[in-house]
Amino acid sequence: MPRTRTSRRRAVATLLGVAAFGGLCLTGCAGIPPLPPQVASADSASPTRSGGIDPDDGETPDDEPGSEVADSGEDAGLVADETTDPAVLAQLDYALAYWSDYNVEEWGVLEGNDCVNFASQALVARGWAQTDEWNHGGDPYASTASWRSSTAMHEWLSEHPELATPLDDGDRAKVQLGDIVQFDWDRSGDRDHTGIVTRIERGDGEVRISFAGHTKDSAYRDVDVAITEEHPGAEVYYWSLAG
Repeated sequence: MPRTRTSRRRAVATLLGVAAFGGLCLTGCAGIPPLPPQVASADSASPTRSGGIDPDDGETPDDEPGSEVADSGEDAGLVADETTDPAVLAQLDYALAYWSDYNVEEWGVLEGNDCVNFASQALVARGWAQTDEWNHGGDPYASTASWRSSTAMHEWLSEHPELATPLDDGDRAKVQLGDIVQFDWDRSGDRDHTGIVTRIERGDGEVRISFAGHTKDSAYRDVDVAITEEHPGAEVYYWSLAG
């Protein structure tokens, strides 16, 4: 049975225990994710924008599991990409298996701020080996910043062209299934959210891209909806993965 949001909080509280509120980092997914706030009860709410967390990575009223899944049926003239690459298939299978039913037992969860932790898990499923610069550390709160922060992941990949090539939204034709998508909601220069490309539809000069992600749980969230309706004026970037 799919894990509910409440049961995930209970699992996190059991796994991670109670942390002091004074350790809370207020930079959201763009910076190093915060330590868990002091837990008054297993059902206490996660931080919201008032606590510095982007609404995509907190519990806003529309953040019920499944509500962000784009009903992206193939429109006339658009054809969905397919892949036979076993590494990419394993990555996509993982993302689509755990976009809402979090794999807490194996990887834990950064409550209210899990987008990069989830993307990193999917990269391991793809076959990427953890390194000193990028690793889980046995606990998401003990992981490297590159494992759990959108901006830190951006900086890490920027230093490793052998792993990924940066693309902007003008390069959509080069994006492939399994690539990493990152967003700068407020055009501040950092990265505020991270996901995994799970669907690409092409035709008539158009490229439509959808992605899976936590914490605004989604399997096929439409990039264009995210940057025009949900966050008007936001910028989107991609990482074309080498392997």
